Amino acid sequence: MRGALATAAAIRSGETTALAECDAAIARIEAGDGAINAVVVRDFERAREQARAVDARVAAGDTSGVLLGVPMTVKESFDVAGLVSCWGFAEHADHVPSEDAVAVQRLKAAGAVILGKTNVPVALADIQTNNPVYGRTRNPHNLDRVPGGSSGGAAAALAAGFVPIEIGSDIGGSIRTPAAFCGMWGHKPTYNALLSFGHNFPRTEGCGVALNVIGPIARDADDLEALFEVMGGDALSRPAPREPRDWRILLLPEHPLAPAQAAIKAAIEATGTAFASAGARVDHDGDLLPDLIGQHMNYIRMLLTAMARGGAPEGGTPMTLPDWFALIDEQAKCRRDWGRLFGSYDAVIAPVWGTTAYPHDDTPLGERLLQLDGIMAPAGAQLAYPGLATFPMLPATSVRIGTDAQGLPIGVQVIADYNRDWTAIAIARAAHDLMRS
Repeated sequence: MRGALATAAAIRSGETTALAECDAAIARIEAGDGAINAVVVRDFERAREQARAVDARVAAGDTSGVLLGVPMTVKESFDVAGLVSCWGFAEHADHVPSEDAVAVQRLKAAGAVILGKTNVPVALADIQTNNPVYGRTRNPHNLDRVPGGSSGGAAAALAAGFVPIEIGSDIGGSIRTPAAFCGMWGHKPTYNALLSFGHNFPRTEGCGVALNVIGPIARDADDLEALFEVMGGDALSRPAPREPRDWRILLLPEHPLAPAQAAIKAAIEATGTAFASAGARVDHDGDLLPDLIGQHMNYIRMLLTAMARGGAPEGGTPMTLPDWFALIDEQAKCRRDWGRLFGSYDAVIAPVWGTTAYPHDDTPLGERLLQLDGIMAPAGAQLAYPGLATFPMLPATSVRIGTDAQGLPIGVQVIADYNRDWTAIAIARAAHDLMRS
């Protein structure tokens, strides 16, 4: 399967057609998705109509569009006119929006052909992907393992080779963790860098939820960058290209509240060694790091309140408005603390999650245990890793840098300063290239 940019170029040159690429993607899904269950809302006939329209436009001499004729899917939680958007809730399985999300509008304007939608956990609230409406999604690298969540169907569709690009959302690692578990590229943008209109809880109108962002997921870095630009990332300042020797890197192999597998810590250390060998400045456990324990406590409070839409989190009481504003003050202070760190460093490299893809486990996340190098550790504590970037609203790119002893991808996140999304992506590219070589 070609990448997205290569597919668009081939259609533009007349080497292939949008309809041929659409039919090929549909054939891949129909042949391979039975075991994986990634593409759960299928819109193949309308996709063929979109592809024919692209071909007619090309025949008339119009070959514009970065994603000209590229077949792709989108996360189920994005509104697509005429398709169900239920977020895995059985009670919302009849909810069919009448308008496309802004992100979907931008994809179509760039020439993309939308084949359907990919699976999510209920309420987008888990690190695995299973719900009573669509069932369970499995990791293409090992069907007994989770693909991550909540953009698990998206990452699985990419890893299975069904489509070259996808879009997801991230409030607790929901882009970064599936990308890491499935060995794909994923970018969590700076908060509010991309418009999230049309990515709303079913039957509500609100968007811009605290902490939540939308972003691109792709099979390769070039496609990730192109997709990010189409989604609105072109509005962010893009720095001049730099060599690995120019970067200042801080390694954070383990969070004080969440253990990480030895294989992940070793991969981060090896990445640091590769950067240092290329001439970069590489440090460990810098004194400039914020209070990570305090940050995590505040992150979890804000996350639970946002996920409960201001109601009482399970077993708790609703947050008062004064307490909410105090929490926003803590968030602003945390962002300033990270800003001071980024006066000395270009990026922090840390785990996305403390394990590689783990076996399917329907125990509630708050009660779930993970086997981690021979010990059982609470799964919920691992949210400390995605929270590193989420609470201070920073950009972070998930990138594969290795493989564990079970053949599962090892992914890490490259965290950069506020609005320095292109720096995060550039350093993630450098990390991937250095480790591959």
